[in-house]
Amino acid sequence: MFSKLSLIILFAIIALFPHLFPSPYLIHIATLIFIWSFITTAWSYMGRFGLVSLGHGAFLGLGAYTSSLLFNHYGLTPWIGLLLGGLMAVLFAIIIGYACFRFGVIGDYFALLTLALGQVVALTIIAFRDITGGSLGFTIKSKGTSLLYLQSEEKIHFYYLSLGFLILAMLIWKWIDRSKMQKALRAIGEDEIAASTLGIGIIRYKMIITMISAFMTAVGAVLYAQYVTYLNPFTLSGVMASLEIAFKAILGGMFTLWGPTVGTALIIALEEYIRVSYGGKFVGFSQIIYGAALVLLIIFLPKGIYGTLQQFFQRKK
Repeated sequence: MFSKLSLIILFAIIALFPHLFPSPYLIHIATLIFIWSFITTAWSYMGRFGLVSLGHGAFLGLGAYTSSLLFNHYGLTPWIGLLLGGLMAVLFAIIIGYACFRFGVIGDYFALLTLALGQVVALTIIAFRDITGGSLGFTIKSKGTSLLYLQSEEKIHFYYLSLGFLILAMLIWKWIDRSKMQKALRAIGEDEIAASTLGIGIIRYKMIITMISAFMTAVGAVLYAQYVTYLNPFTLSGVMASLEIAFKAILGGMFTLWGPTVGTALIIALEEYIRVSYGGKFVGFSQIIYGAALVLLIIFLPKGIYGTLQQFFQRKK
């Protein structure tokens, strides 16, 4: 849908945005869009091949809490904590993923099982409140502006950092598209039995994409935690966190590279507009709106907003 020239212009505008509109509030909203777009793109690595997980809140919680606890209690730099948090998420994904794929848990059953597991992680975080702060959450120690500790008092620094991470997530998407794994996963998503008769390693390819998605989701959680410097199990784990990731990706179009970013930008912009315009008058109203919109989109625009537009322009060409 985007030509090379339009992409260059788009990235130029994004790069210059903090200088053209030096409002801390606008930079903050843009940074949140980049971070959550990174996470929803990571979710879509699985979702676009029929592996619809509703438990990615588990990976968010594991990544964010592993890194932040190591940082608060042992002073370990979040760059290492980011890797360790990602590995924790991968370990969890291996245990759960292998059990599901080995015994043929697919479709709706896979979605429901992952949804329950996300809540299990959230309840575990709450149960160990002496360490994690429980439902009250806990605050990450401030180190001022420091690249080593992944903290900055200037929002513009996190703006460019989160943009860099989002570009990385998109490059990984492209790498998956160019790999043999993409064809194998597409065949598995269409018909597992037919794929197995062709000699495709169903469990192996499913495990690989699940581990990549889990690791990247945990990385995004660490980035978010270091940006807001506060962790809460209801924001970074559990049912609502898991569903919001899926909703954002589906709304924009989880089958396209830009779809998760478009869906994330629309939802965050809507939430902020309602919050600023109506304050606490309509708490949760934005969730009702995009929940209803999601139902309509699934019925009438199954490829999401961006995916449908992309298809429309391709047909015109």
